Amino acid sequence: MKQKIFLALAASILLGAPLAKAQTNGSNSPYSYYGLGLLNERNSALSASMAGATTALRGGREVNVQNPASLSAIDSLTFLFDVGLTLQNANLNEGGRKVNAHNTSIDYVTMGFQVARHLGVSIGMVPFSTVGYKMSRTQTSQTTSGEVVETDVYSGDGGLHEAYVGAGWEPFRGFSLGVTGGYLWGDLNHSISATMSDATTGSRSRSYETEIRSYKVDFGLQYTQRLGRNNSLTLGARYGLGHTLQGKSSFADIVTMNSKTSGDTLTLRNGYELPHSFGVGLCWQSKKLRVSADYSLEKWADVKSPVVNITTGNGYSYTSAKGAYTDLNRYAIGAEFTPHAGHYNPRKRYRIRAGLSFTTPYTRVDGADGPEHYVASLGIGIPILNTQHSSRVIVLNIGGQYEHVKPKVAGMLKENYLRLSIGLSFNEQWFAKWKAR
Repeated sequence: MKQKIFLALAASILLGAPLAKAQTNGSNSPYSYYGLGLLNERNSALSASMAGATTALRGGREVNVQNPASLSAIDSLTFLFDVGLTLQNANLNEGGRKVNAHNTSIDYVTMGFQVARHLGVSIGMVPFSTVGYKMSRTQTSQTTSGEVVETDVYSGDGGLHEAYVGAGWEPFRGFSLGVTGGYLWGDLNHSISATMSDATTGSRSRSYETEIRSYKVDFGLQYTQRLGRNNSLTLGARYGLGHTLQGKSSFADIVTMNSKTSGDTLTLRNGYELPHSFGVGLCWQSKKLRVSADYSLEKWADVKSPVVNITTGNGYSYTSAKGAYTDLNRYAIGAEFTPHAGHYNPRKRYRIRAGLSFTTPYTRVDGADGPEHYVASLGIGIPILNTQHSSRVIVLNIGGQYEHVKPKVAGMLKENYLRLSIGLSFNEQWFAKWKAR
């Protein structure tokens, strides 16, 4: 058993490197320029099919990363290993100009198992945010030497990733609590370059680079009340600790003229902060159906981020201040239906899922709140029984998502996404004792 756990840990580490690298390629949105980038909801292929409504979700054969209290429900004889990726098609529309882009990213690697009675543990790696975009624009101006065309190029890449260890404990029947400790790391890179058609005019470039190496802590609670023989109602709650992120940010403004460069480079320590976050949810479950609803609040309006200001004499100051964010609110509802629950053949116990969610922005764009996000999802979980190992069941989770990103200000960029999430969940009975014959 210990050897198998070691092999699974090694596999997660090996998969973690491409996860961190691939996730930086998971966006083409200019909105990822703002804040810490596009925030990831830490969804597996299963929970993505239910629009992320998982605060009160718990089950013996699934890993719920969003609420560590759910880990206490992991089956005592089962070792879970889950890995997933996403295929994405993006349609960007601004003022009648349309761009299509495709992305593929490895999303998560998680595992879960029970270490003692009513005490479950999960280890894994999930993305926290993504930065990825490249766009350009041209403008023409008249000078004493004639017409000059300026080409501005905006580009960004990077993102933050989280490696975590979580535990959930059920001290008495129906009540569970949990905690997750994570290591948050990554790089956020943004650059703006301006070149002129007239070489004597020179060029200018600005770059904003941040390296973050910090921690993350989340807490969770769940209480389940039985409603008769085959029904139950679970109340879930979670809290994420807000704090200053350890890291280094730099700003550079470089002007090149006649092969000579000049400019300013400024640095700032610990310029970003994480907000306090809260979530509540309800999940009703019967033998064949479970329905889950969530609400979450992230207090981004209270946190600071790096700001560049112009000082007297056209110099710069680089400080950390509030004002770049607004509070994020998220509403989600999801359902899962198992037509043949309890069937003796695991292959018959497939699951159909659907969900809807609405999220307000956490960033501000040019002084106004950023765009709102509307998501509709649909998915299926298909058990695949290994004929050579009857104790091993692989569940193929496939989910489709449509996301509409709607700006609050007319004329701003509109985005539409089609995503296909694919996850493989390996359920093995590693902890069963052999019976003598």
